[in-house]
Amino acid sequence: MVLDAASALILGIVEGFTEFLPISSTAHLNLASDLMGFAQSEYVKTFEIAIQSGAILAVVVLYWKKFLDWEIVKRVAVAFVPTAILGAIFYKLIKSFLIGNTVVALLALALGGLFLIVFEKLHKNPADERVRGLADSTMSYKQSFLVGLFQSVAMIPGVSRAAATIVGGMLLGVRRAAIVEFSFLLAVPTMLAATGYDLIKSAGMFSLSEVNILAVGFIASFVMAVVSIKFLLSYIRRHSFTAFGVYRILLVLVFIPAYFI
Repeated sequence: MVLDAASALILGIVEGFTEFLPISSTAHLNLASDLMGFAQSEYVKTFEIAIQSGAILAVVVLYWKKFLDWEIVKRVAVAFVPTAILGAIFYKLIKSFLIGNTVVALLALALGGLFLIVFEKLHKNPADERVRGLADSTMSYKQSFLVGLFQSVAMIPGVSRAAATIVGGMLLGVRRAAIVEFSFLLAVPTMLAATGYDLIKSAGMFSLSEVNILAVGFIASFVMAVVSIKFLLSYIRRHSFTAFGVYRILLVLVFIPAYFI
């Protein structure tokens, strides 16, 4: 099947809504592409990376004031360093062998889902944890750097960048609402770097029609990312991440017959 505007719209919706939830947008794009019959060509892989820029724009639009706070910007920069270094080192390996690998994505989804469930069973929430946001955060530079290390694990498809950073931050003692918002902000340099680096390497291979298809995916991703961010902020005020863990495992169980039976 050829990637057209309609399929780009679907993939953009999937990317935008799942990007900031702890369920792995990369795995969902992989599974959606498989369902629609797309071979994991270089163009499809680049498309799946590039439409993340729509989600980046959503964070910038919603949180532009945070990027004017120098203390927050410095912590985001520190957290970005580990992923920047490791991403540059392992770029070829990730794109050649991991992105588009459904088996890896399903395994990471299942293990990540189990981890989320166990984590929430063991994690004790301070009474006011869910109502305090990033403005009240006292994240140190050490915590920021370590959150960045946790994020780098998400280079493996199916792990979920959001899950890795949020759980990592909570393990380090950062409040739930604060690390969720910090995860949004950290997504901007992380995804911008990944998207920009890949587009620089691949831009010459795109025709005008393919650029237009990318634009459709970009717009859909932006709109759905705004919805997703607002949904998650409302959700965490009343709920833990256990439901996301259960969802990840159920999703794997649904797809296992298609790949292993």
